[in-house]
Amino acid sequence: MKGSLIILSFFATGLLLGIFRLFPPEVLNYEFDFYVLCALMFSVGLSIGNDPNSFRQFRRLNVRLIFLPLMTILGTFLGAIVVSFFILNHTLTECLAVSSGFGYYSLSSILITQCNGIELGTIALLSNIIREVITLLFAPWLVRYFGNLAPISAGGATTMDTTFPIIVRTSGKEYSVVSIYHGFVLDLSVPFLVTLFCSL
Repeated sequence: MKGSLIILSFFATGLLLGIFRLFPPEVLNYEFDFYVLCALMFSVGLSIGNDPNSFRQFRRLNVRLIFLPLMTILGTFLGAIVVSFFILNHTLTECLAVSSGFGYYSLSSILITQCNGIELGTIALLSNIIREVITLLFAPWLVRYFGNLAPISAGGATTMDTTFPIIVRTSGKEYSVVSIYHGFVLDLSVPFLVTLFCSL
């Protein structure tokens, strides 16, 4: 819980700095975000590499984890189908298109905006950002009540980048390769699935 509150406080601080323009705008660009993410990935890699038990623990994991991305996709679509019954002004295929972002908000929102307009693109942006933030904030709680794979599935396509450090910390270093593999597969699926549902 303490870790989640720390993450939330950093998020809130960043949000306030952005809203009130208290941070130099020239620093906020793609390169800055990229280098911060690289620093996070480097520190996690260093931590895993320094632990001699990491690879031994990974070898003990069940081979069926190869199907985890597929289960995440099916679970996400099932949730979207349920939600579509309560959203009357959007079709099932539109709900499935939005859910096909799997947290990859930058790409999915652009694709959906191009195909279905700015309203659905904005919904895609917000829903996928919320998915990422929920994973960042509630990863310890997800592990505690649903198991070590829960934050990986919840993180969707973000598990190989932004949510990777918190997943390794809460699920364990042995799940680092699973997290990267999961995020990689979902990253690749986003443009195909979003385009498919937008075209239906």
